[in-house]
Amino acid sequence: MTQNFLQPLTGSFAQPAEENPTGPMIEAAFRHHGLDWRYINCEVAPDDLAAAVAGARAMGWRGFNCSIPHKVAVIDHLDGLGESAKIIGAVNTIVRRGDQLIGENTDGKGFVGALSRVVDPKGKEVMLFGAGGAGRAVGVELALAGARKITVVNRSHQRGQEVAQVIATQTPAQAEFMAWDGVVSVPSSTQIVVHATSQGLYPKTDQMPDIDTDSLHPKMVVADGIHNPPQTRLLRAAQARGCQTVDGLAMLVGQGVIGLKYWTGVDADPEVMRHALEALDL
Repeated sequence: MTQNFLQPLTGSFAQPAEENPTGPMIEAAFRHHGLDWRYINCEVAPDDLAAAVAGARAMGWRGFNCSIPHKVAVIDHLDGLGESAKIIGAVNTIVRRGDQLIGENTDGKGFVGALSRVVDPKGKEVMLFGAGGAGRAVGVELALAGARKITVVNRSHQRGQEVAQVIATQTPAQAEFMAWDGVVSVPSSTQIVVHATSQGLYPKTDQMPDIDTDSLHPKMVVADGIHNPPQTRLLRAAQARGCQTVDGLAMLVGQGVIGLKYWTGVDADPEVMRHALEALDL
């Protein structure tokens, strides 16, 4: 245990910690790049969050991740927020900068990084399915990356309208809300389709979001935020229609690359991190 405290520490405040696949991915990057660092998963109950943050601060942790249900609550215990985190209103990555703990949100940044390897979102028309935490983060980051127009499709009208309004008023992008009532067709002018709900997540891998896949065409890029399994029914249907696709593992790796850069200053090899995730057989 003493040796751990001689090493720079990062980690995750998750609930439960064993369900977090980030640790093996980050530790693989540490080993590959010769970094004598550790990433520790810690199961933290909501009532213990303040004490956990205080402990990380006292022990000199370089940073940590937060999963649900801590992404909003942790803000009260930090010293500041990054630009997109302020707009999103939630954080998943905390970074020590000097003597301050600053909250960042890499959910959307990781998505944009993965997507940008296939298509530049600048000037593009996007259809975003889902307005929860992931959808909100992805929408904001796509807007900040230069997307021209984002249509937010969601079952809860209030939440969908809120996300569209945030994008329209706090970023340069145009945004509008569309009700997700039944099966929704994707307009032919759409260039990027993003699925940001839990439909299709293990163990309910047979689920398919109510998207008319017959409306997809080869000029569209379709991205699914589900990382387990990486190849969802939606992505397989999109590939059958000739679309390029981006899977949730690429987005998870993208988040890890950005977080590791925040903490260590090192540009991690994304292939090393992806191989570590694939070895988990998600």
